[in-house]
Amino acid sequence: MSASQWLPALGGGMLVGLSALLLMLFNGRVAGISGILAGALQRTDAWRWLFLLGLGLGSLLAFGLGWSSLPTLAVLPAWPWVALAGLLVGIGTRLGNGCTSGHGICGVGRLSRRSIVATLVFMTTAVLTVLVSRHLL
Repeated sequence: MSASQWLPALGGGMLVGLSALLLMLFNGRVAGISGILAGALQRTDAWRWLFLLGLGLGSLLAFGLGWSSLPTLAVLPAWPWVALAGLLVGIGTRLGNGCTSGHGICGVGRLSRRSIVATLVFMTTAVLTVLVSRHLL
């Protein structure tokens, strides 16, 4: 594997970590995207909208500069499956009191036992989902 393949991922990971650190340092908030989005929809906190805008614009910028590409799937899932998956992710986010970004990036970094367990559950579920959907069905 050449450096051109893994350097963009390393840089992106470092920027995500830096943004989570800066949000904690300057705002005292955990960078859990689902919580930030829910708060933005309920209140008019400017920082929430700016954080979400930065996520979208940063992704578009990276894609436009050729630092990222959309994955190609052999078979695209039908929209009902995508809708069901989104619903299940939303339910899991509420049940787990946080999303993968809040638990996986911020919680694990703070050595929170609850976040470590939640992240292990997320990752195990993801591996099993890919195994079943791509290899067993």
